[in-house]
Amino acid sequence: MFLPESIGSQEVEAKKRRDAMNRLENWCKELIPAEIIKGVEINIQEVQCGDPECSPVDTSIVLLFDSGESGMIGLPMEAANVTKEFLKDYFPTRDVLEKWHRGEEAEWPPLENEDYSVPLLRFDVGDLVECRIGPDPVKGWLPGVIMQQWYRENNWPRDAWAPYKVLLDDGRKIYAPGDVDQIIRLRRVSQQNNNNTGG
Repeated sequence: MFLPESIGSQEVEAKKRRDAMNRLENWCKELIPAEIIKGVEINIQEVQCGDPECSPVDTSIVLLFDSGESGMIGLPMEAANVTKEFLKDYFPTRDVLEKWHRGEEAEWPPLENEDYSVPLLRFDVGDLVECRIGPDPVKGWLPGVIMQQWYRENNWPRDAWAPYKVLLDDGRKIYAPGDVDQIIRLRRVSQQNNNNTGG
């Protein structure tokens, strides 16, 4: 059924999100020193958080420098709810920005306690899962098996990790960027049966 009201509502929400991200990008440009801003690429996106202890949607800001260094700022709210003052509180210091600009590693945000442990994950190596690999909420899933926990690639920022590396049943190796059911879930019995019966 065609519902023009819902399409109009979706367009309004999408415009609101774009406007908020543009506003955030402009504020980031204001907070980065003038002698550094040239050559900095700013990527902003909203990310769903599956942890019941956190906000349902976080805003992620990635600063990519010509030097090859990068940094990320995580804000625990939707982009439309971020104020300039809040962004300033979470934004890296001038010293950190200058280090990234020069290609040096700099920790941001600073760790409050060096003796931290990685969070526990839902799945273990060898667990059978399904990974979301396409936009279709029904057909956008492929079965696979967990190969590794806390996977990272050499070209990722120093503190960037994916919860899982997965070997899909079709032979491809992918990583799951989050440990939430919208991205990776326990393989359903019907999926296991379909694989065993060839259909």
